[in-house]
Amino acid sequence: MTSARVSVQTEDFDLSREIAELRQGDKGVGAVCSFVGTVRDRNEGDTVASMELEHYPGMTEKSIEAMVAEAFRRFDILGARVIHRVGLLQPLDQIVLVAVTSAHRGQSFQACEFLMDYLKTQAPFWKKEETAQGARWVDARVSDDAALARWGITARNA
Repeated sequence: MTSARVSVQTEDFDLSREIAELRQGDKGVGAVCSFVGTVRDRNEGDTVASMELEHYPGMTEKSIEAMVAEAFRRFDILGARVIHRVGLLQPLDQIVLVAVTSAHRGQSFQACEFLMDYLKTQAPFWKKEETAQGARWVDARVSDDAALARWGITARNA
């Protein structure tokens, strides 16, 4: 059985299982592109002890699903899977998975990058890092906004 296209969850994910489910039964798949984001132990020169991610249940999934639908409109892809974790995470923990299938690699690469650029700037998540200096909220970087702009989308926080 194929997975839902979008999941927001506290539990970890298994990359191999998710890709196998995404590819299952589709003999037209010639390419799979995936991206896994993980928690770093440093940010902006400070040691990060943990990261907490919050979201609005329902609204977050709907927002990401709309961007997955847009990826299907823009690119010749066969399947897509986005998993984003929420809750308290530690350095090395997986945060996000974006996986895309297509007949040829170019479309998978482009759609995967498009979805990640969207997630970094537009998906309604709030990230708080715990550092030795205290807790701080993390904003999207200017470089993330520029990456999104190349797809013709203006960052909503710009």
